[in-house]
Amino acid sequence: MSIQAVIWDFGGVLTTSPFESFNRFESDNGIPTDFIRMTNATNPDTNAWAQFESSRISLEEFDVLFAEETAARGHRISGKQVVELLSGSLRPRMVETLKRCKAELKVACITNNLKSGSGPGMATDSARASEVAEVMGLFDLVVESSVEGIRKPDPEIYQLTCARLDVRPENAVFLDDLGVNLKPARALGMRTIKVIDEADAIASLAQVTGLDL
Repeated sequence: MSIQAVIWDFGGVLTTSPFESFNRFESDNGIPTDFIRMTNATNPDTNAWAQFESSRISLEEFDVLFAEETAARGHRISGKQVVELLSGSLRPRMVETLKRCKAELKVACITNNLKSGSGPGMATDSARASEVAEVMGLFDLVVESSVEGIRKPDPEIYQLTCARLDVRPENAVFLDDLGVNLKPARALGMRTIKVIDEADAIASLAQVTGLDL
C-alpha cells in the first residue's frame, strides 16, 4: 500500500543523539560508558525516566529518584543533571528532508519528552528554543509523551498518532533511532527505519516513499 504519512522521532533523528551527550558526561566524570543509558533500560516501564516521560512525577521527584537509581548502580547522578544533557543540535539535512516530505505527504512527530525546557525539543536556551519551534511548526501533528501520559514503545501512542492523522498504520513510515521503539510500530503494520547513519536513513526513506530526497 502507498505511503501517506511520514512519522518522525525527534531526539536522535532530527537532532543529534542525546546518547552522545550522555557519553561525554560519563567520560568527563569517570563513569562507565553507557551508564546512563543502561540505568534508563533497567525496569524501563516503571523507573524514574519512564515515570517522568509520562508525566507521572515532577522534575523535583525525578531529580531525587534518578539520583537514587544511579547511586544504587554505583555512580550518583541527579535527574536535573541528566535533563541538562538532552537538548541535541538540529541536523540541517534531516530538517530539509522533513520539508520535502511535507510537500507531498502528511508529517507527524512522536516524541518521548519531559516537562522540562521549552517545548517538545526540551531546549534550554532561547535561541535553541526558537530553532526547535520552527521545526516543530512544520509538522501536521506533534504527539508528546509528557502531554498524552503514554510513551513509546506503548502501541497506543502509534495508534493515537495514526488516528489523528487519519491514516492506516500500513500507510505510514516511522523513523526512530531506537529499535525498541520501532518494533511495536512495525507490529502494527507501519514501515520502519532505524536512524543510525543520517545518509542511510534518508536513502531508505526515499526508497520507501518514492520521493526524490
